[in-house]
Amino acid sequence: MSTAQAEISTILMDKVADWLTQSALAGNDLETLIKGFCERLAAAGLPLKRVHLSFSMLHPLYDALGFTWLRGQGMEVEGFRNKAGAPSDRFLTSPYYYLLSNKLEHLRRRLDPSVPSEFPVFDELRLMGITDYMAFVHPFSGNASQGMLGSWSTDSAAGFSDSMISALLRIQSHLAIATKMAVLTKLADNMMTTYLGGDAGRRVLDGQIRRGEGDTIRAALVMADMRGSSRLAETSGREIYIDTLNQFFDAVAAPFNRRGGQIMSFIGDGFIAVYPCERHRSQSEVACQAALAAAHKASARMMDLNLRRKERGLSDIQFGIGLHIGNVMFGNVGLTDRLTFSVFGSAVNEVQRLQTLTKKYPHSVLASEDFAGYCGANSWLTLGKEQLPGIKHKLTVLAPDLSGALALDEDGALETIYDRMSDAEQVMLLHRDAARMSTGDTRKIQ
Repeated sequence: MSTAQAEISTILMDKVADWLTQSALAGNDLETLIKGFCERLAAAGLPLKRVHLSFSMLHPLYDALGFTWLRGQGMEVEGFRNKAGAPSDRFLTSPYYYLLSNKLEHLRRRLDPSVPSEFPVFDELRLMGITDYMAFVHPFSGNASQGMLGSWSTDSAAGFSDSMISALLRIQSHLAIATKMAVLTKLADNMMTTYLGGDAGRRVLDGQIRRGEGDTIRAALVMADMRGSSRLAETSGREIYIDTLNQFFDAVAAPFNRRGGQIMSFIGDGFIAVYPCERHRSQSEVACQAALAAAHKASARMMDLNLRRKERGLSDIQFGIGLHIGNVMFGNVGLTDRLTFSVFGSAVNEVQRLQTLTKKYPHSVLASEDFAGYCGANSWLTLGKEQLPGIKHKLTVLAPDLSGALALDEDGALETIYDRMSDAEQVMLLHRDAARMSTGDTRKIQ
């Protein structure tokens, strides 16, 4: 880069600010907004080499989202997991820790090769040609645990000029407003997806929020239930019961929430999932075969889980799964001011009754004849006809062949537990922890 410190055009910076506003109003996601922002800053004449931004998020799995932009190399996005742990030495000697610990809003350092690095990370930045570095914290509101933090870096030999710093400080407020809107949009999407599922969440965000709104759809249906949960709840402590229930959901429910499947509701110690399809045979075959494959995978995952439990001296977790296909009502029911978005209808009642028959027959997975008919040449055992409570016609009940060891693929493997948080994760945890300490809230950070 040139050693000259050119003046930054306020007109071009105002254009960047206007673009941020329009981008936020258009509902652009964080990645689109931040990448476009960084590219426009560079185009406006700011000699930025690297920009890092992190945003605290309300999410059941992630505490923050991080974005690192490098000139000419694009942008990297990371989700920082929700996990407590002791900060690493690297983090404790970082600029972010210094900034947060001293309750500073900005930290600026020139990276002089002839001077020992104040922070170890500066050694890495020097290798990238960075000459000047400025870190910052920008809360979104009075709640300091929700906000934006990050750093600006340049490889200009002359470093950041006063006009550049002034431009960055001005645009930082515009960026905070725009990204707060994007974070809130992402938050709404996270919550809708977490509590309602992907398709139902999108429908609600698109405006289907009135009682009675919805559609009649055809779908392969799945109803699953953990056996012995009442006894476990009575004989075990709360933590053991909840941990066992979560192990069951991780093993059995997860396969039904991908590849077209959607878990609609968790009902006590069970759940209902759907595989929507069109009203013709080919689509019905795709949906039913996907649901059957997920049932095989769930059975394999439970075999793996129970082997692990046995090694720890714990009892097996038993379960039952019912498979069916039919037309269901998919939409909002409840009170005008308290709704639930799920599936309803006679087909739902039938799959629920099928699932309860796993208590009668020595099979963990049962299906209706209609469902099995769409599953091609799969091996099925016909168990008989059953008159189910509340169902006028008898249902022919079948069980799929689940014999033999089923190898776990990448979807079947249980989630890996990582022992170490990244430095960026620790930044966000410390940021939130500092805010709680300042208000007297000393609860353990999760």
